[in-house]
Amino acid sequence: MANAPAAAQALAVLRLLSRHADPLPAATIARELGLPRSSTYHLLAVLRDAGFVSHLDDDRRWGLGVAAYELGSAYSRQAPLQRLAGPVLRQLVDVTRHTGHLVVLHGTDVLYVIEERAPGRPSLVTDVGVRLPAQLTASGLAILAALPHRQVRALFSSPEDFVVRHSGGPRSLTALRSELSGVRRRGYATEVGLITPGLSSVGAAVRDHTGHPVAGIAVTYPGDGLRADDHDDLLVAAVITAADALTRRLGGQ
Repeated sequence: MANAPAAAQALAVLRLLSRHADPLPAATIARELGLPRSSTYHLLAVLRDAGFVSHLDDDRRWGLGVAAYELGSAYSRQAPLQRLAGPVLRQLVDVTRHTGHLVVLHGTDVLYVIEERAPGRPSLVTDVGVRLPAQLTASGLAILAALPHRQVRALFSSPEDFVVRHSGGPRSLTALRSELSGVRRRGYATEVGLITPGLSSVGAAVRDHTGHPVAGIAVTYPGDGLRADDHDDLLVAAVITAADALTRRLGGQ
């Protein structure tokens, strides 16, 4: 491995980090790849400058950076994901009679790659190609809740990362962690009027074969939020079923 070209070594570093749920110390990366420590630190510095890895100073560990997410999102935006997700999203809309969306994470935003509008429903701001703050959307919260804590902290590393819309949503990492804890406990995420007043959304994460959240799926409907009635129970169940179905199509469990 030490004699491999620098490009191959850089790819090996990224593949190694992608296989681990938590960031790794440089010494561990060097040992697992059979690289000299000096070469490892040089590769990590180059990848950090390009945004593909990030260094967590407090823990002295390295994890994937925003550019790696953007690269993965770019792949997800291509036809394979759309072809796989299209039938699932259409089925979700048929069952719920509400507009459905598929998003991918793009830095601290979500990028809408598919919108399936329900018959008779008005157009929404969540059209294809639109980017919105991930921590304000149900689909974005579902994705973030499925990420390791350290990666969420790396994404939301400063107060400027917490965009406020309609005076709502988490405004600190502590508040975001509390919100994500609730999402993980329930198994789905909700959003009430943070994107458009009078509209609410329910979302769930879609995972690939490694368990990594590659997308979020959601439906948006008129109302002031979820209530404990049969309609909302069915809505939540339909979203979770759709996310599980797309996860299986992507080879996940």
